[in-house]
Amino acid sequence: METLHIRCGTDIRGALVEAGFKGKFLEVSDPICRGPVPLEEPLAQIRSRYISKAYLVPEAQIDLRLSRERTGLERARRHERVVLWFEHDSYDQLILARILAQLSDGALPRHLEAVIVDSVPGIERFVGLGMLSPAQLRDLWEVRRPIGAAELAQGRRVWDALRLSHPTALHRLAERGCRAIPEMRPALRRHLQELPWSGDGLSLTQRLVLQAVAAGKETGGAVFLHLHDHSERLPFLGDLMLWADIEELAAAEDPAINFPDREINWPKRPLALTDTGRALLAGAMDWRNCGAEPRWIGGIEIASTTPDWRWSEADDRPVLLG
Repeated sequence: METLHIRCGTDIRGALVEAGFKGKFLEVSDPICRGPVPLEEPLAQIRSRYISKAYLVPEAQIDLRLSRERTGLERARRHERVVLWFEHDSYDQLILARILAQLSDGALPRHLEAVIVDSVPGIERFVGLGMLSPAQLRDLWEVRRPIGAAELAQGRRVWDALRLSHPTALHRLAERGCRAIPEMRPALRRHLQELPWSGDGLSLTQRLVLQAVAAGKETGGAVFLHLHDHSERLPFLGDLMLWADIEELAAAEDPAINFPDREINWPKRPLALTDTGRALLAGAMDWRNCGAEPRWIGGIEIASTTPDWRWSEADDRPVLLG
């Protein structure tokens, strides 16, 4: 059967070939778990500008890549079978929701299927399909599931809620709206935890970074490995994505981190907490008051002049302060 394999990266492309899979491969990897995803259009230009600035890639190169993604998804409708390969973290699940939303608007492949997993037998800490051998990928082929109207509708609801300027609709879906694809529920909750938290104004990622530096992880690479291998329950950030977050902590008017030597490449660059960073970890300051650059959680802008949405760990939900 003519098959198109779709994945939010290239990490399993070679392993699929080695495992004996046939067909074509499409990468769809716009990291919509980071940066603006507002209702305003043209979204493609908004995403290109963000990715170029955050990850220091020429905007023309990003334009071309995102154009190929959009064209590839439209052409996917022509294939006899399309198989979506995704794991359970917010990077994967939000991209999956976007793909399902786009596919729901029009003709579908004759067979639309998915491999969506949150664990693999024999792996104690499963963090992604890229860590699997060709033989393990072949095993997963046997547990692929059909994607029908319910899954497409869930993807559309999640994508639409993600783009709103408030988190309440996405939180409702995380609470009780993910029956068709249950792996989305913890991913949406983790995404919402990137809102500023009540008390210190830090996102969960920002707090984990500061805690790692305080615990003696003194380089960018060491912090990434600590989060990926230990402290982050649902690892979803690639190394360059995390480094962009670390740089945001250092770029505020009142920074939480500084770089004693900026000439060293980021994986080996020393990091140090500032007095502000230590005060934030002690709960004695609010990061929202430290002059950080605005950031986005889907369609929600986090800035000093925007509504003060927070994640309340005590209530286990977003709350609006003020």
